[in-house]
Amino acid sequence: MSIWWSLHLRREAASVPLARRLLMGTMETAGVDPDVSYDLSVALSEACANAVEHGGDTAHGGMSEAYRVTAYLDGETCRIEVADSGPGFPAGRSRPLAMPSCADAEHGRGLCLIEELADHVHIGSTPGRGGAVVSFDKTLKWKQGAPLAAV
Repeated sequence: MSIWWSLHLRREAASVPLARRLLMGTMETAGVDPDVSYDLSVALSEACANAVEHGGDTAHGGMSEAYRVTAYLDGETCRIEVADSGPGFPAGRSRPLAMPSCADAEHGRGLCLIEELADHVHIGSTPGRGGAVVSFDKTLKWKQGAPLAAV
């Protein structure tokens, strides 16, 4: 069985925990192992926080009011995508330069955290219209007797 959902969220800080709670609730109902659920929820929170902070459409002199979160639980994998309409990444660079120089830095660690918590990560820009897209997936582990565990 597969589950997917997509949210169109306002670029406001309050949207981040909303997306996180929806993901956690979906995975809990499906019977996903709590450790895997937690890792994915932290990664989602980081991707959403980046969209809230950087996802405005500055190229057209305004600020986009929304970003999109899509989650798929399909078989043994959960895939999450967060897309905004901001400036995206500079041409020729599809990811941040490197881990911040200071491990206790307040900013600049989100994408590195996502890469540590997920199995596969793709960070890029939306072709032809700008905007960043952060997508990641992780192999699911299931609780004993999980209702949606792959057979």
